[in-house]
Amino acid sequence: MKSAILVIKEQIKHFYLIRRLSLYELKSNNKNNYLGVAWEIINPLIQILIYWFVFGSIRQRADIEVAPGMEVPFIFWLLGGFILWTFFYQATIQGSKSIYTRLRMLSKMNFPMSVIPNIAIFSQFYIHLVLLGITFLIFQFSGYYVSVYFLQIFYFIFATFCLVFAISLITSTLSTIIRDVHMFLNATLRMLLYLSPVLWQLTILEEPLPTIMKLNPLYYVIEGYRAALLGTEWYFIDHWQYSLYFWGLVIILFLIGSKIHVKFRRHFIDYL
Repeated sequence: MKSAILVIKEQIKHFYLIRRLSLYELKSNNKNNYLGVAWEIINPLIQILIYWFVFGSIRQRADIEVAPGMEVPFIFWLLGGFILWTFFYQATIQGSKSIYTRLRMLSKMNFPMSVIPNIAIFSQFYIHLVLLGITFLIFQFSGYYVSVYFLQIFYFIFATFCLVFAISLITSTLSTIIRDVHMFLNATLRMLLYLSPVLWQLTILEEPLPTIMKLNPLYYVIEGYRAALLGTEWYFIDHWQYSLYFWGLVIILFLIGSKIHVKFRRHFIDYL
């Protein structure tokens, strides 16, 4: 518990530094491209079009029932989940390698290492906000107007951020000690795309598979995003048992991540 409190205090104290360095990192990573940061938006949009073409057009997917008596075209259902997946995947991958790729810099800097994963996450968070804004406009021009349910999007953004940071604390520490962890995580997340309700609905499966797959916390935030964008329900209230499970899991992951991070960070420079 002491480690978790310490990590939280470090994030609050250095919040300005996190925002400043994350913006610098985002610009620095794209400084050699003619379109610059725009590629961070173009790439996921191209991916969405590819998945829509393969899973929606070629297979001629029928409209998706998102609520009793309410069906939406596959592309809108896909958009609602894929923008969240893109943020989760990129932020988790960048967060997992954030410490060991900056060890030389960290040896000369005087700020806590726990803020490093957050810098990587924030750099992806800005991109996510732009994609969310684009998605919002697409929904509005397509007739899926904003409703009061959209307010819960801020809750699910915060929930996703907490989940990614908790995971990144664990993986960034383990990846610094054992570099293969990052490669394993990358492969696992690619597989997770097809085991999450991003490209298809769990309702096509028979029990107990849907219940088992709902143990994946991504299901919670993805369905929450869709409920907010499509205005179907107050997802975190109507599924309050799932909300308790999600936050219980995030807290456990955060406690574990904080513990091992604080324990091993004194020795990180030795891995140079």
